[in-house]
Amino acid sequence: MSNLDRQASLAVCGGRGFVVAEPVRELLSPRRVQLGESTEVRRLLPNLGRRMVGAWAFVDHYGPDDIAGEAGMQVPPHPHMGLQTVSWLHDGEVLHRDSLGSLQTVRPRELGLMTSGRAISHSEESPRTHARFLHGAQLWVALPDAHREVQPHFQHHADLPVVTAPGLTATVILGALDGAVSPGTTYSPLVGADLALAGGSEARLPLNPDFEYAVLAMSGEAEVDGVPVLPGSMLYLGCGRTELPLRADSDAGLMLLGGEPFEEEIIMWWNFIGRSAEDIAQAREEWMAGARFGAVHGYDGPPIPAPALPPTPLKPRGRVR
Repeated sequence: MSNLDRQASLAVCGGRGFVVAEPVRELLSPRRVQLGESTEVRRLLPNLGRRMVGAWAFVDHYGPDDIAGEAGMQVPPHPHMGLQTVSWLHDGEVLHRDSLGSLQTVRPRELGLMTSGRAISHSEESPRTHARFLHGAQLWVALPDAHREVQPHFQHHADLPVVTAPGLTATVILGALDGAVSPGTTYSPLVGADLALAGGSEARLPLNPDFEYAVLAMSGEAEVDGVPVLPGSMLYLGCGRTELPLRADSDAGLMLLGGEPFEEEIIMWWNFIGRSAEDIAQAREEWMAGARFGAVHGYDGPPIPAPALPPTPLKPRGRVR
């Protein structure tokens, strides 16, 4: 999914100096962003108070939207570099096309994983004939410097490993959880899991104390380590946890995101992750020139032009806690 913000600003993210090295409970509120004409998303990362969680650098939550009789999601071709996109649905379908020639419909609880490497472009749209409701999350994973020039590729995994406990079903989207390992390719130690909690249940999820974690609320009402988390919000949990208490009075859906704190400082702007403002400027120039990122064939509409770069140079950020 694209960041369609026409006033995109350069942001420095990553670096262990900004990681909370102990368990915390930071409730993050979303920023509402219009994605095309018909889809509004709730942006949880990057957030004013929290830029990354492990290598997870971008989190949008959208829906449930009633798109009966509407076009639904329509995101024209746009570029990416230096990251992986993770498409995750609870309802509906999204048709993915990319400049490699991939054409894939992603359905609920199937993994659509696109690794941009040096450069790729793609589009996302609701199929012409689609389900009534659209509900999901779009996430980005930053690629470490050693792998950010990797060959771009797309993966689709319809069958993912599941961890179960009384009242809890955890689908492992990326990485590993309680011994179950996702088939999706990763380039740094991390985990992403979809958690379905039955009403009236309590569970304790095993965690890696070396990871930092956050939980995104998708649906229902749940308590995460005693904190009520409503749909469209995210609770940052810090590091140092060996388990996570979960509780739900009614059925609830959550996403667990975690990973080893990302050591490198990265620069994120629009749909690009680089290591310098010069990286970003070059990528923008090449996208606008029609070079490097390839072409997406089959989408009914022109690609998205890049916004203007901010006129002021990037300044070091202050510590946000």
